[in-house]
Amino acid sequence: MRNHSETKTDRNLSLIFLFAATLFISASLMFVLQPMFGKILLPLLGGSPAVWNTCMVFYQSILFLGYLYAHYISTRQNQQRQILIHAGLMLASFLALPLALPESTIPPTDSDPTFWLFWTLLLAIGLPFFVVSTTAPLIQKWFANVGHHTSHDPYYLYAASNTGSLIALLSYPFILEPNIGLADQKTYWSIGYLLLCILIAGCASILWKTRTQAESPQESLINTGDLNPYTQLHWLALAFVPSSLLLGLTNFISTDIASVPLLWIIPLTLYLLSFIIVFSKWNPVTHPLMVRLQPVVLLPFIAYSFINPAVLPYWMDLMLHLLAFFLAVMVCHGELAKSRPHTRHLTTFYLIMSFAGMLGGMFNTFVAPFIFNAVYEYPIMIVAALLLRPGLKSSIGDHKMAWVSQLILPAALIIIGLIVYASSDDLPQYLDTIGVGLILITGLTYAFRRQPITLALLTGILIFFTQGLHGLLSNTLYQERSFFGVLSVRESVLTDEQNRPEKYHELFHGTTKHGAQRLAAAHVQTPLTYYSRPGPMGQLFKEYDNGNQNWQVGVVGLGAGALTCYAKQQQEWTLYEIDPLVVEVASNPAYFSYLKQCSHNAIMRIGDARLSLEKEPDKKFDLLVMDAFSSDSVPTHLLTQEAIELYFKKLKPDGILAFHITNRHLALKKVLSDHAKQLHLAALIQEFKPQQEVPLVVATDWVVMANHAETLEPLRLSHLGNWQKLPLYFDVKPWTDDFTNIVSIWK
Repeated sequence: MRNHSETKTDRNLSLIFLFAATLFISASLMFVLQPMFGKILLPLLGGSPAVWNTCMVFYQSILFLGYLYAHYISTRQNQQRQILIHAGLMLASFLALPLALPESTIPPTDSDPTFWLFWTLLLAIGLPFFVVSTTAPLIQKWFANVGHHTSHDPYYLYAASNTGSLIALLSYPFILEPNIGLADQKTYWSIGYLLLCILIAGCASILWKTRTQAESPQESLINTGDLNPYTQLHWLALAFVPSSLLLGLTNFISTDIASVPLLWIIPLTLYLLSFIIVFSKWNPVTHPLMVRLQPVVLLPFIAYSFINPAVLPYWMDLMLHLLAFFLAVMVCHGELAKSRPHTRHLTTFYLIMSFAGMLGGMFNTFVAPFIFNAVYEYPIMIVAALLLRPGLKSSIGDHKMAWVSQLILPAALIIIGLIVYASSDDLPQYLDTIGVGLILITGLTYAFRRQPITLALLTGILIFFTQGLHGLLSNTLYQERSFFGVLSVRESVLTDEQNRPEKYHELFHGTTKHGAQRLAAAHVQTPLTYYSRPGPMGQLFKEYDNGNQNWQVGVVGLGAGALTCYAKQQQEWTLYEIDPLVVEVASNPAYFSYLKQCSHNAIMRIGDARLSLEKEPDKKFDLLVMDAFSSDSVPTHLLTQEAIELYFKKLKPDGILAFHITNRHLALKKVLSDHAKQLHLAALIQEFKPQQEVPLVVATDWVVMANHAETLEPLRLSHLGNWQKLPLYFDVKPWTDDFTNIVSIWK
């Protein structure tokens, strides 16, 4: 029988606030540290989106180790020993403060940097992040033992943890990053970490004074039975699929839809929001609703996002993907929350969840890029999420499984018949018929909403057939995947000056075109797209034609190698490229022959351009071309004030610095204008639009800078193009190595 003081303690709201605040602060610190340290590392790896995914896997791995630690000490040690061990761990973690990169940190240039990145993160933030990662399961387990009247079901505290994660995630790009430099961010994070340790000490002191209460006689709705292997495997699958789906969707939308800056925040926000909802009191109401809505959304999702994506504008396509993703993770996480165990299995439950999250991240980061040449892990996990709908166990062996053969076999026969009937050469004229047939088959998916296996198989056939169909229609000659993304070469046809069809090759990195080359002998050495002779680059080389015979030229960003066709026999060119796969493709004459035919005295440097340029002699270049900003995940470290100073250190006194700033989403001219003002540089801009229709000559924006206005005066006075002084902007804070803000330059 409990005494009066214990009864009073049982209903003390301050206990909930203390434990909830600890979880909230812990999750906030975790989700501030992730983007903050990712930003510190990005300059070393060219701003690649893969840096974010690799960091995510590291965080998931440390999270799993933290949960394993929490499970071990809470099941093998008494309460007092738990507190003493954890106190020692927290004290040891102070040795890693303040956060900083290890000295002489340089990534490998001749191999995949994934494991280097993992090791660097471990050395720099491993211990503090480990302490933060232990908090969620350990504090909830402690709360289950303090005798509060809600201790029998502490899972609702998980909502406080995920709310902290969500607020931190949204605050970083829109509040912290625009207002606080990296140095101050690291300082404030260290202060927050000390506050967390104080709160953990407060929770520990409550536990120290409390003896383990007897289990509440009140019957709980939570499963109190012993765990069986099926239940644990089910938890593993329910956590693995959403984790993989999160990274898969992030990669897919940046590769196949639009690589909009900070777009990765939206899927992660929805992922965290799902945890907040399913571990709250609303789950009994929301979960059945999500289960009903998922097959309803599946029909337009397959029809428009896979079968015929060109019908919708990219933002509507994106909305469909996000809606389908949210419903999938809500169903999986809802099933997970519904099957949560008694508190004696609490740490086991969270351990399996974290292990599955880590496996999902590892599959996407370490396995998928090596076995797939595109982001195929995303549709695979869409199918897997459908398999995990309620009713899977009961549907196995059900007589209705006969519907699988009755439906899948005719569908497969229709698909095979269409392929046999329409050869690849005649495929375009049958597209409408094929599209209508596929949409009709898609309409059947709703009929099988209660049969997860049939629904998943049918969806898988539809998605993978349509992906193969789109691959045939795009005339993709080559597609490969590296740490830096999906690279593809496509063959297309244009109409030449005599209205005759002519083939040409295009280089794509995700959805961004990085160059093109006409194959006709008369045009094979003609620079195209952003580098055309009528465009700003053609104008620059033409205007300085008489004086540039012996120029030393540096080019950051190789693309297809079109710029090298401005090279002269006496000139020396140095080409900088971070992705070895780009060098491999541009050097292959079967795809592009610019380098073979035009690069007379070119030297190739593989690695981050800024690190490579630091090794070059001062005052080496007459012209330095920065062409690394046309995609939408821009390497911001190449645009800081310190970077500009480095470039001019490597240029001769009368040298020219040229920036290619064509970008769908970012007004990079604002950043360069501020640098020109701060560093007292002369700067001209041309936002070029072709005056007449010339094949593969496109609109493009370029900025040229020099120490002295006289250097650029011939270009400004020439009648070759509309070069104007770079206007001043007063709404941009100077970008430095300590401070950059993408949000401030969104168009």
